[in-house]
Amino acid sequence: MDKNQDEQYLKLLSIFHYIVGALAGLFACFPIIHLVVGIGLIIASLTHASQEGAPVLVGVFFVVIAGSMILFGWAFAVCVILAGWLIAKRRNYMFCLVMAGVECTFTPFGTVLGVFTIITLVRSSVRELFEAQVSLPKAS
Repeated sequence: MDKNQDEQYLKLLSIFHYIVGALAGLFACFPIIHLVVGIGLIIASLTHASQEGAPVLVGVFFVVIAGSMILFGWAFAVCVILAGWLIAKRRNYMFCLVMAGVECTFTPFGTVLGVFTIITLVRSSVRELFEAQVSLPKAS
């Protein structure tokens, strides 16, 4: 393969990382419904003192689980977008490769993108592009 074709593949991978990262961030917003329900249960239980403590525990469970799912999803989305940016800049080869593996868990879009990213990144010509970028002197 020639260098120009590798550059084109990396540019496309970078763009698709931005798209998949945005989709992951959007899908991570779905548990907001459960978060709101949990907060509602907690507030309703605290304002009506005659109720038992069970709705408070259910509300706390909803808030903790939904909140952690949202934060995990947003962190994943940020990492996917960061991997796309790093691919475009030809930096942090190992981070991009690890994120490609992690993306495979986000079916179906992340799986396809992760597999194609791994296939592209393991080629020696692409690795040389990343190494050439590292060896360039930094502008002051």
